[in-house]
Amino acid sequence: MEKRLVREALEARKRAYAPYSHYFVGAALLAGSGRIYRGGNIENASYGAANCAERTAFFKAVSEGEGEFVAIAIAGGMEGKEPREYAWPCGICRQVMLEFAKADFKIFAVKSEKDYQCHLLGEIMPCGFEGSSII
Repeated sequence: MEKRLVREALEARKRAYAPYSHYFVGAALLAGSGRIYRGGNIENASYGAANCAERTAFFKAVSEGEGEFVAIAIAGGMEGKEPREYAWPCGICRQVMLEFAKADFKIFAVKSEKDYQCHLLGEIMPCGFEGSSII
């Protein structure tokens, strides 16, 4: 399943909207149901109104009723070029992931179908702010 998720992230990247940074990111989110939700980064002239690919995928999935998540693959790079670096989620995206996924949630940072890394959410967000923190 991880190979498919990696391919889906690379495909999702093609539909990103990044007219300002020209940095295109695609994400493919695997829900517990087995369904994959794609997302691309969506920029805005008012930079604060932009949305990352990871959050786009999560928001699509949650709005469709998904509640359990297994993994996400993320691919990012400059427009018209293959990814040269691994695209890791920003802090806001990590926090959103922590809201909807568990510490063993897998995050694949993708350069190509054959070159990617995997880390667990608990590794890259060790002291996140969880819902249980406010109860």
